Parts: sequence; structure tokens; C-alpha cells
Amino acid sequence: MKSIFLTVVAAGAWLMVSAQQKLPVYLDINKPIEERVENALSAMTTEEKVSLCYAQSKFSSKGVPRLGIPEVWTDDGPHGIREEVLWDEWGGANWTNDSCTAFPALTCLSASFNPKLSLLYGKSIGEEARYRNKTVLLGPGVNIYRTPLNGRNFEYLGEDPYLSSRMVVPYIQGVQSIGVAACVKHFALNNQEEWRGHINVDLSDRALYEIYLPAFKAAVQEGKAWSIMGAYNQFRGEHCCHNDLLLNKILKKDWEFDGVVISDWGGVHSTDQAVNNGLDLEMGTYTDGLTTKGKFPYSEYYLANPFLKGIKEGKYDIALLNDKARRILRLIFRTTMSANRPFGRFVSPEHSEAARKIAQEGIVLLKNDKQFFPVTNGKFKKIAVIGENADRSLVIGGGSSSLKVAYEKSPLDGLIAKYGKDHVVYSLGYASGPSMYGREEPSKLNADSLMDAAIEVAKHADVVFFIGGLNKNHFQDCEGGDRKSLSLPFGQDKLIDALLKVNKNTAVVLLSGNAVSMPWVDKVPAIIQGWYLGSEAGSALADVISGEVNPSGKLPFSFPKKLEDNGAHFYGKISYPGDSINQYYKEDILVGYRWFDTKKIVPQYAFGYGLSYTSFNLGVLSADKSAYSKNDIIRVRFTVKNTGARYGAEVAQLYVNDPVCSVPRPLKELKAFEKVFLQPGETKVVEMDVKVADLAFYDESKKDWNVEPGDFILQLGNSSNNISQKLKITVK
Repeated sequence: MKSIFLTVVAAGAWLMVSAQQKLPVYLDINKPIEERVENALSAMTTEEKVSLCYAQSKFSSKGVPRLGIPEVWTDDGPHGIREEVLWDEWGGANWTNDSCTAFPALTCLSASFNPKLSLLYGKSIGEEARYRNKTVLLGPGVNIYRTPLNGRNFEYLGEDPYLSSRMVVPYIQGVQSIGVAACVKHFALNNQEEWRGHINVDLSDRALYEIYLPAFKAAVQEGKAWSIMGAYNQFRGEHCCHNDLLLNKILKKDWEFDGVVISDWGGVHSTDQAVNNGLDLEMGTYTDGLTTKGKFPYSEYYLANPFLKGIKEGKYDIALLNDKARRILRLIFRTTMSANRPFGRFVSPEHSEAARKIAQEGIVLLKNDKQFFPVTNGKFKKIAVIGENADRSLVIGGGSSSLKVAYEKSPLDGLIAKYGKDHVVYSLGYASGPSMYGREEPSKLNADSLMDAAIEVAKHADVVFFIGGLNKNHFQDCEGGDRKSLSLPFGQDKLIDALLKVNKNTAVVLLSGNAVSMPWVDKVPAIIQGWYLGSEAGSALADVISGEVNPSGKLPFSFPKKLEDNGAHFYGKISYPGDSINQYYKEDILVGYRWFDTKKIVPQYAFGYGLSYTSFNLGVLSADKSAYSKNDIIRVRFTVKNTGARYGAEVAQLYVNDPVCSVPRPLKELKAFEKVFLQPGETKVVEMDVKVADLAFYDESKKDWNVEPGDFILQLGNSSNNISQKLKITVK
């Protein structure tokens, strides 16, 4: 019997070996990805290749069923995994297992100035996407904060190309370490929602390369992003989802991008351009509800039957189809068919902790007269919390970033948990309408009655926390429409003034993804910028307000005093929002603090600014040499000391100025930063490296980067308008 058993086992083992030997190369996980891709491509029909290139549902595209190659499933979004929707409708599918963790919006992540948190963020959201069996996460967004009216600024990483570059790379690495493709968006120049589907953007090559492309370039070349999403708008007469300069020449040729270019939903307008100008995967055309309400079959997409017909008639080169199919197969083998794809997790305690930590580090203390904050437990008997944002869901709405969450701790919840329900009294104060996409609906509540009730509560309180700002409604922080003004909406400025008249001990906490005007800034003792903080919003905010966590966030964009102080608005409507056909970026490279500094305009709050409950001192700035060649690395060194009584973190920021140049340059440009955590009295040595090549400007005459020899001024500070030291170096 034993010999028969051994014979059977041996026969089974031989069959397994034999089966492995016959396994197609594309299914052999031990083979290199490029071999698998080419083998799969060789086994596919022309029809199967074309079928890879267009959607089959709202959020998925076909695989190759005959060969066992799976479908591609994409999912919004950048700060939480969107609920499941119906096959060909935007409406929720009413699943019971798709309520996610909401992470803070990306403005908050950027405000942390902490790339380590960006890696944590990417891993955490990647795990949530992986658990839900997603192939592609539609994010992160790295469009530059050009105007504070842009409805989608909250999804992005701020006004500075260097900060955005440093924060986006670890996010991508984190997501893709879980076997989910990051899809960096919106490439490129999608810096407003007004007329986003057709506005033609015109700007200089310098502005394009120095301001609007660096974060995308870093995402591709350093982050190794596996996919990228085209933008809705046009650039130099071609839509960005099939733009020859952006996709073929810059992205695929110059940057050697080997991933998939995915259209934004409804962003494709031409078969000829889609085929020839670099688009790989067409999503959302006709059926997305944003362009046409009619019902069209997916087979009529621009890259579907019209593409197949053109191939068969010889109109389109088969090499173009093979390139698109090859890229999509590569994406699938990197994700769903990867040998070592990790498992995911969903709404785990670790994700809640990550969301809370990111929120804590991103909160920015803007003003703190007479040490108003922190408000320690027991300091006041009656705390009045006033404002809709204290108890309103800020994860719902906003367009594609709207989330169905497992839980959301509101600021009011967090403050009650921190101080006790007997010490906190709440009044709504003002009200907006519901979050609706594409239209605005006012609140049915009486504004005067709400204000009167809030004033009465404030009169009898020891301290007032006004928690307001913007929300995810249309014409606020929302996809599909820009803000109408810089002012706080829903009568908040009037309410703040009224509260101050009855209780001067009133602090303002803003929850928003955009700057707002502050006519009351000199009257209030303290201001916190709190962003959209996700599921752990209330906990993180209460941690900072109570002093359990020392705020360390810095503004990732400038707050202007008035809209006209912003570079995009200075030149009038032709610069923003355009004339409905064309738009000219007349401020050129002078975006954000570059504009304020160079034009000598004082912002309300500067880029890189943020206070702490402790104090810091930046020591003497030194460099390893005084003169450098163009291939050298500048190594600078200084100390940071915590001179206060609390544990905290300071963000040391190194800017560079080129005082004599053949082209106009900004007064300063961020080139390095470091977040330093210190105990009271502790000193740390900080070293920063800056490549001399990174001091270059884009030379339009040479169509290349250029570092002109001469002196450069290194500037060290803790915000763009607070430089404590300068050091001159020379480039030979």
C-alpha cells in the first residue's frame, strides 16, 4: 500500500510540474513583468486589445476574459474610498460594507510639511482601496493653488511646486506598496472649476515648467506613478486628455512615463486625438451625466468601435494600439496579477490613528494673542461652541470626493469628550443648505433667529469657540463650481462681529480648503485654520485646542487680505476666469508667495506660516563651501532649539534668491524644508542638501533648464515672510 501511495504522490507532483511547464508566460508570476506583458499581447486579438482601452461601467474597464486577465476597477478618491455606485449610474448601490475611513483632505496633509506622514497616508488609504479590491486609486491631486476661488483646492497640495513635489512622492509610494495604482491628477493646468470642460489655458513655457509641472514630474520620475489622469481643460488648443505636447512629448518621451494615461470622466472629445495624442484608457464619455444625459453604449466611445474601425481600415497605426494595450497590461500585472500583492485593511484602528495624527499635524495656529490657546481642561466652566461646522458632516459633498464613512467625530463631539457635556453648550449660529452637486439650495432656517440664539448663548459663556468656514456645497469647496467671493458665506462675518460685541473672549476656528477674507482679524484673540479633517476631525481639533497636542502645521498657500491681492485676479477677468473661451496666466511664474514677495504685497497670512505653543530659535546658517560648480550639491547646516516650555515641532524652511539673472526671478523660492521635533530646551543639528541644478530657471530661448553663474542668496526662516538668516554662495 505504501508503494502505491508514493506512486500516486509522485504522479501528482509530475502533473503539477508538467502544468507549470505549460503555463503561459503571462501567467507565470516568476517571470519579469515586461515578458508577461509581451506574451499576453501576442496572444490577444485586435478586438481584445481595443476593448482594454475604454470603460465598461462607471468605474471599471474590461480585462481579457478568454485569457484570464482581470478587469480594471478604479475608485475615487484622494482622501477616502468612495462608496460603490450602480453599474452605469452615479447613484450609490446601497451596499452595507463600503463605509470607509475619511482621511484629512490633502491641504491638511500638505500643511503638515511632513513627508513621513504622507507615506503613512498613502499606505493607509492604499490598504482601504486594496481591501475593496480596487486596481486604481484616483488620486492624489497636485494641481497648483492659483486662486482661492478654485472649488477643488482642498483636494490639492498647495501653491508651491517644491512642497507639492516632496509631499506627493511618498503618498504614491505608500499607495503602490499595497499593490494599488496611484492615479495622479489632473494633468495639467486644471486650476479652476469655472468652464473647466473647455477653457483654453495660455501661459509661458517658464510658468508651465517652473510652477505647474514639477509635482507631476516628481510623481512620475521619483514616485514611479503607475497611472496619471488627464485634465478637462484645453491647453494651447487641445484638450488635456489628448494633448500631444503634454502626453506624448513631455510625459511619455521626456519623462519616460511607462504607465497608463486615464481620461477624466467625460474628458475625451475626438477619436483622432485620443488615438494619436497619448490617451490610453477612456473613462466616462457620454454616460457620466456631466456631459450628456443620453444613454450611449460603451462600444461607441471614441477609443471603442471608432478606434477599431480605424485600425481595420488602416487609418490608425497598429503600433499605437499595441502601446496602449501594453501600458494597460503592465498596470494589471503591477496590481491585480502581481505575485506579492499585499492584503488590505478597512476602517482599522490603525487607520483611525493615522487619520488623527495627520489631522493633528496639519492644523495651523494663525493667531494666539495673550496665549488664548491652549484652553486646558477645567480652565472655564462654560464653553460656548457656535457655528454650523461644529456639528455638520464635512465628508459629504464636494463632488467626486464625497464619502460614505463608517464614522465621523465632529468638532462638537470632540470638545464635549474633552471638556465634558456639562461645560459645553452649542448653538448653530448660521446655516447653509444641503450639499448638492451642481446647484445651490439655501437653508430653510431663519438666519436672524439663529444669530439671536447664538448671541444669547455667547453672553453667558466664559469663552466662545466659533467654528465656521466653508463646506462642501456648490460654490464652496466643491467640484464643478468655483467660489463666488473670498468672503465667508452664510452671514458668518456678521455673526462673528455680533459675538465679539457680547463676548470678546471669542476665538475663530475655520474648517475649509481655501483662504477666506478676515475683516474681524484684528478683533479676535485667536484663529485656527483647521481644514477638512476627516473621520477623526473632532478628536484632532480638541487635542490641539486643549493643548494635549502642540500645533505644528504651516500654511501650504498664502492667505490674501483681499482677492485683488492674489496674482491670478490682479489682471482682471482675462486672467481669471477667462472670457469663457481663453484664459491667460498673466501673473506667469509669480504664483502665491512669489507674487506677494516680488510685488511687495503684504498677505494676511504667508505661505509656510504657523504658530506653536512653544518657541524656537534657528541657529547660524552655514554651507560646506562658498563656491560650487553646476554639478555640485550645496550642503547647509544649522541648529534648531526649542526655547519654550512645551514639546513641539518647527518647520525650518530654506529659500533661494538669484539676485542677478538674465530673466526676472522671484525674490525667493522654497528649495528645502525639515520638520524638527524637540523637547523643551533641546537643540538639534539640521543638515539640508540642495542640488545646484535645482537653482535653475527654465530658459525659453534654449528650451531647457539653465543655472547662470553668479551669486545666490540662501535664506533660512520659519515662513516665507519670516527670514531670520541669509547666506551668499557663488556658482561658477
